[in-house]
Amino acid sequence: MSSSKRIEQNLPLTIYGLKSVLIHPKDNIFEILCDSLDAANLSFEDGDILVIAESALATSENRLVLLDSVSPSADAFCYSKTTGLDAREVELILQESEHVFGGVSGVLLTLWNGILCPNAGIDNSNAPEGYVILYPKNPSKSAQQIMYSAAKRFKKRIGVIIADSRTQPLRLGCTGVAIGAAGFEAVLDKRGEKDLFGKSLHITRIAAADILASAAEAVMGECGECIPFALIRNSFAVMNPNAAGVLTIPADECMYLGCLKKQD
Repeated sequence: MSSSKRIEQNLPLTIYGLKSVLIHPKDNIFEILCDSLDAANLSFEDGDILVIAESALATSENRLVLLDSVSPSADAFCYSKTTGLDAREVELILQESEHVFGGVSGVLLTLWNGILCPNAGIDNSNAPEGYVILYPKNPSKSAQQIMYSAAKRFKKRIGVIIADSRTQPLRLGCTGVAIGAAGFEAVLDKRGEKDLFGKSLHITRIAAADILASAAEAVMGECGECIPFALIRNSFAVMNPNAAGVLTIPADECMYLGCLKKQD
């Protein structure tokens, strides 16, 4: 449903958190999702957006690594000294990253799949003792597969977001961010539209997937809630089954990285 139609019909944006059983490696996450929908007495409607926690998807895709199986390199030991991170975890971060910008206590700032993120998305929270969870291998492809499965079973057109939480520069606390998406336009281009005073917009693009991921965080939580799914209804999303997923820009076009790089 378009945002204009939602506004015309005065339909409220609604977000449902969906509890699930504990997800294990090689579990069928779509079947677990369907069970969660049944337990909540819900089903999909056209235009719904499904948000899935990346750690839940990654666990189902067996992206868990036992730290004792990792042999740290010399670079890993060096970064371990400056960050305080386990050298074995640092080694995995180096293997998963496209680039490491540096680090502070507990965190390495990295580039993963064109996304700026801490520790290449690797986390030990919500992982068994002694393990860490890597990001899903291809979040947008996984989102697309889940979108197709939903279309086949429920005969509905939905969008899917694979979401993580992320800090913002110079801000305390986390918000949601999409690391994968399918079924809708992740970014809405508003260039050429008019503002309240009739002036044309020149640079405005709306990060729709990230906004919806942040909204889902309100019901999914960050700890032991066991709510890996959120269903968003009556959103402003523009549905498109052929959308390209999450969109990124080069580092030199980024307001933060580009400006800092010029000062080096």
